[in-house]
Amino acid sequence: MNKASQVDQDLIRTIAELLNKENLAEIEIEQDDFRVRVTRSFAKEMVTYAAPAPAYMPSAAPAAPLAPAGSVAPAAPVAEDLSSNPGTLTSPMVGTAYRAPEPGKPPFVEVGSKVSEGQTVLIVEAMKTMNQIPAHRSGTITRILVEDAQPVEYGEPLVVIE
Repeated sequence: MNKASQVDQDLIRTIAELLNKENLAEIEIEQDDFRVRVTRSFAKEMVTYAAPAPAYMPSAAPAAPLAPAGSVAPAAPVAEDLSSNPGTLTSPMVGTAYRAPEPGKPPFVEVGSKVSEGQTVLIVEAMKTMNQIPAHRSGTITRILVEDAQPVEYGEPLVVIE
C-alpha cells in the first residue's frame, strides 16, 4: 500500500470544506513527513478596465436638463474643438496641473501674458515629480483651460497661445 492510499479521505474533505468556507484558493498542511495541499480553481472572470473619460470631450455636448412640459429649453452650447488649433498646448502626461511655482506665489501666466517658446507656463505633477510645461510657441496667452491643482489627462488642452 503506497502513501497516497493511506491519506485520510475525511481529512481531505474537511480541508476542502474549509477552503470553500473561507473562500481560499489553496491550503497546504505539513506535519512531519505528511504533507497535503488542496487547491480549487475559480471560474476565470473577465475583468475589463476602461480608461477614464477625458475631462474635455470636444465631440460631445453636455447633456441639458429636461425642461418641464410646455416650456422651451435653451440650446445647448457647442463644445469647441481645440485639438486642431495649433496654438493649443496639451498636457504631455497624466497628473495635477499647477498654475504657480508654489502655493501663495503668483501664477506663471495669465490671460494676456506674452510668452516665449520654451517659457514655463505651468507645472504638471506626476508621480511626485514636478514637470515644468513650456510654451510650444511664442505668443499671447488667450485662454487658460485648467484651474490650479486640477487633475489633467494626457492630451488634455491646457492653454491657448495665439
